[in-house]
Amino acid sequence: MKHITTCLFALTLMALAPSHAQESAQLNLPRTKITAGMYLIDAQVAATPQQRSIGLMFRPQMPASEGMLFVFDQPSEQCFWMKNTLLALTAAFVADDGTIVNMADMKPQTTDSHCSKKAVRYVLEMNLGWFEKKGIKAGSKLSGAPFGSK
Repeated sequence: MKHITTCLFALTLMALAPSHAQESAQLNLPRTKITAGMYLIDAQVAATPQQRSIGLMFRPQMPASEGMLFVFDQPSEQCFWMKNTLLALTAAFVADDGTIVNMADMKPQTTDSHCSKKAVRYVLEMNLGWFEKKGIKAGSKLSGAPFGSK
């Protein structure tokens, strides 16, 4: 009986583990360097479905020169929301060549949908106002390995 109770307890813990793991920030994703004009961005890369679905959720802060680049397999309309995201962010929807198609300011912990105006493969999230402070807007071009440039 003790063995069965121990096994049931272990199974319960295993069943609960994925739920708990999703409630923590992902801080150890691969990184890439992106330039926006004269500014260097240290971007975490969210390239798998699980990485993209968690994104910047549960992060209490993010350094000013850091961001997260969401990479999709092929261009399509991309829509983002801010459920479980504690940071105010600006999303730049980016074409394959690094051109910013459009941008959206996003409020923390909301489920409002923010979408690209055309099909894109990349979305770069930065702290709210970062792009505006740097004079970077729709039509500006990002450079770096993801966009086939250095």
